[in-house]
Amino acid sequence: MLSKKDNISRAKKTIRVGLIGHQFMGIAHSNGYRNAAIWYNLPCNIEMKAVCGKDTPENLQAFADKFGWQSIETDWRKLVARDDIDLISVAVPGFLHKDVVLEAAKNGKHILCEKPLANSLDDAVDMVNAVQKANVRHCCGYSYRSTPALALAHRFVKEGKIGRIYHVHARYAQDWIVDPNFPITWRLDKSQAGSGSLGDICAHSIDAARFVSGLNFKEVVGNYATLIPERPLDGDNPKGPKGKVTVDDVAQFLCRFDNGATGCFEATRLAIGRKNHNIIEVNGEKGSLYWDFEEQDYLNFYDNTRPVAEQGFAKINATHDVHPFGGGPWPQGHGIGYADMFVIEIVNFLSAVTEGKEYVPDFVDGLETQKVLDAVERSANERQWLPVK
Repeated sequence: MLSKKDNISRAKKTIRVGLIGHQFMGIAHSNGYRNAAIWYNLPCNIEMKAVCGKDTPENLQAFADKFGWQSIETDWRKLVARDDIDLISVAVPGFLHKDVVLEAAKNGKHILCEKPLANSLDDAVDMVNAVQKANVRHCCGYSYRSTPALALAHRFVKEGKIGRIYHVHARYAQDWIVDPNFPITWRLDKSQAGSGSLGDICAHSIDAARFVSGLNFKEVVGNYATLIPERPLDGDNPKGPKGKVTVDDVAQFLCRFDNGATGCFEATRLAIGRKNHNIIEVNGEKGSLYWDFEEQDYLNFYDNTRPVAEQGFAKINATHDVHPFGGGPWPQGHGIGYADMFVIEIVNFLSAVTEGKEYVPDFVDGLETQKVLDAVERSANERQWLPVK
């Protein structure tokens, strides 16, 4: 269990961090490193050594000053080769993950890499081989695992509270590109993003299903579509030239797990009114679990072993010290937010690095999700059930 910050001071090892990427995920990582040692009793000290990004030195320096990075680099290869850095945090688009990870591993750096691990299954295999050969610690950034309520669902399944699992249902829905005049971005370009809703958000659902249920995906049948195939190249000129969208807007698949259970998954960016609707429900022989990130502090638990007169979904507030990760950094009932997940993730990963322990989710977990993504995409193209490799 995480220990919240107190006033005890001890001599500690220092982990020196370099960040690659300074947009959305770069901000989330920066906030995580900045607050990890403030909110929790880490077994190490953190030095935010350098940030690297594709930007002007002036803009990078402004970012570094804002979040507390000591220096900047404009070439990621220089960053991963620096002797004064122990850990590389990868927060760039998927097409860069493999090259950065392979070079960082070759230089003996521990690595936190955002999800999905890679843009292809072959790349993910190469990345796993690289970190294992280098014997460095590695984290794949499936940050929702660091939500106390979702981790409580995992604990309940391990304790047998819902018995044998029969069914998993997961949906991740957003609406941020529902306007057809929303312009082309890198996330809508397959050469950079790898895939659309499938790899970007359904990957989270796949990992959550593996994490909570403990089951492995056996076979899948997939479907995806690009419902808005062209978008403006210039967001300020919606009537100007259009570019082709080369990733999916919506993806769905059915699956069978290794214990015979079934699953139903959907990811979409065209669900009007849904901003970050990330849900998972697991039904078992003795009960059910339901979690919705938009109410992330709560786990809904139906215990079918209780007397009929007492049955019903119990809404458990997972912010107590007895809950996973101490219920978050704040006192019971105060709740946590999106940014807090990254703090918890970084605290646990840095603790594993310092203590020489295994960490999950690691690159192997990232590879397992990549296998499912690969099978779903191939299945959708071939229009048939396919085994997960």
